[in-house]
Amino acid sequence: MAVKDRDRFSTATRLKLLGEQTAARVYRSQTKRQARRSRLTGRAALLALVLCSLIVALAYPIRQYVSQRAEIADLERQQEQARARVEQLRDLKARWQDDAYAKQQIRERLHYVMPGETGYIVIDPDAAKQSRTDLGVAARPWYANVWDGVDKSDQSDR
Repeated sequence: MAVKDRDRFSTATRLKLLGEQTAARVYRSQTKRQARRSRLTGRAALLALVLCSLIVALAYPIRQYVSQRAEIADLERQQEQARARVEQLRDLKARWQDDAYAKQQIRERLHYVMPGETGYIVIDPDAAKQSRTDLGVAARPWYANVWDGVDKSDQSDR
């Protein structure tokens, strides 16, 4: 027994026992980590699955929301343009209510003159050289276009 007791307290035996204990601890800690990792990986997969299903479920409503917000912004812009146009037309209507503005526009657009005045129309010398056939449909007076249309329709019947 003395040899056995002496073996028990020897340095080599103690180092061997210490190495075995350390190896057992390392093995136990590694198995615990692997168990944790596998459990955490399952949770992470479940969380990823839940998040993906939420994203898929919410994708269409969010797309609809964004498109409706864009449509609302477009309609607000159109409404603002319509308001500006209405304001311009009100200003124009108010101007036409003024007799002085109406007389001015009549004199400019229709070449009217007041009684006792002499009306003059200045013709550009270069424009006078052009023949009547050279004038485009838009540059000719409306009644000339109407008469030409009547002549053409009369000729097509023959």
